[in-house]
Amino acid sequence: MPINSGVISDYEISNNITLNRYACIVFWLTLRERCRELSLNRLLGGDKNPESILSWLIVLPIKMFLHKLSIVDAIDFRSDTVTWPTIEMREAMMKARVGDDVYGEDPTVNELEKLAAEKLGKENALFVASGTMGNLTAVLSHAGRGELAIVGTDGHIFTSEAGGMAAVGGIIPHPLPTDYEGKMSLAEIEAALMPEDPHYARARLILLENTYGARSGAPQPLSYLASIRTLADKNRLRVHLDGARLFNASAALNVGVDQIAGYVDSVSFCLSKGLCAPVGSLLCGSEEFIGEARRMRKILGGAMRQAGIMAAAGIIALKEMTERISEDHANARLLTTGLASLSGIRIDSEAVKTNIIFFELDRDDYMTAQYVVDRLKTDFNILVGVAGERRFRTLTHYWVGPSEIQQLIEALKYVLAGKA
Repeated sequence: MPINSGVISDYEISNNITLNRYACIVFWLTLRERCRELSLNRLLGGDKNPESILSWLIVLPIKMFLHKLSIVDAIDFRSDTVTWPTIEMREAMMKARVGDDVYGEDPTVNELEKLAAEKLGKENALFVASGTMGNLTAVLSHAGRGELAIVGTDGHIFTSEAGGMAAVGGIIPHPLPTDYEGKMSLAEIEAALMPEDPHYARARLILLENTYGARSGAPQPLSYLASIRTLADKNRLRVHLDGARLFNASAALNVGVDQIAGYVDSVSFCLSKGLCAPVGSLLCGSEEFIGEARRMRKILGGAMRQAGIMAAAGIIALKEMTERISEDHANARLLTTGLASLSGIRIDSEAVKTNIIFFELDRDDYMTAQYVVDRLKTDFNILVGVAGERRFRTLTHYWVGPSEIQQLIEALKYVLAGKA
């Protein structure tokens, strides 16, 4: 039953009870943490200001409670970037030790970069503002003006990063078709390598993506990465990996992220895609590469000062959120099963390997993807992405689980039935 219909359904009652219960739990947990931290010593010694104590113990938890009430009511499947930070992240950000990162003096940023490099088996890492900045910084560090970068024709770096390599670096993208997993043909890569001649641009770089977003988040198998590494070494090429969802690839392949990163010269990954951090990415590579990347980050305006406030959330993302990625994959399979059961929906269940699900309308009438999405938002406060005239894109993440998935399936069933 639509939420704005004037009739309260069991669906709505159940949903509202869940939301209110969740908000109360959030308030209680936040208050409990405040009580733990506000020790007797603080009450009797270090801080005797009643207003300060009241703010610490009561006001902030109430603000967080109200904040949760305002944002939890929408169930958002559009992306794994829509997640908000966990309470632990907010606490860590508030308490973060900071310094000037341009001077290399922010201890929290330094800790995050060290942790990222260790996890990926690289010598060093660089904290950047976004995945796009991380990729562009890497490309500029590897290649120069007039040189070629070989990339998948539907790869994120080529299609969705504003042509930065060409616009900023004068680097020429050479797009190649990809297969159902987002893999480029080794033969076609070889064919793109022009002979040494003053007439031809030199190929300098191969750009990979893992998981491959345009192919339902397909993880790139290690055998493919190994083949690319061999080809690159043979032709003196460098390899950069856009690993925005690197930990999803690791979970799907059941291998360590260091194994994946071992085949490439540099790799970037996002802290804000599926890991709940509010902002930031890491670029990892050798000491020499990161030294050059630090300069390129400066050119791009990406050098930050007291960035430890953001890095603090990233540390929790790397230490804790990466350990639960398989839950998102299990929920993606649950959502896939539910979608496959709906009349009027077509989905390739075998394509779903991680947390990205594409599906389509399988009917020839007035309904379009935009119509369905608008109805879901208006009637049920559920958000889904449009990926074409009749195509949808959904992602699972920390803040959507089995209950939210069931609500989406029921809402879709209602909309597809054509009920006003």
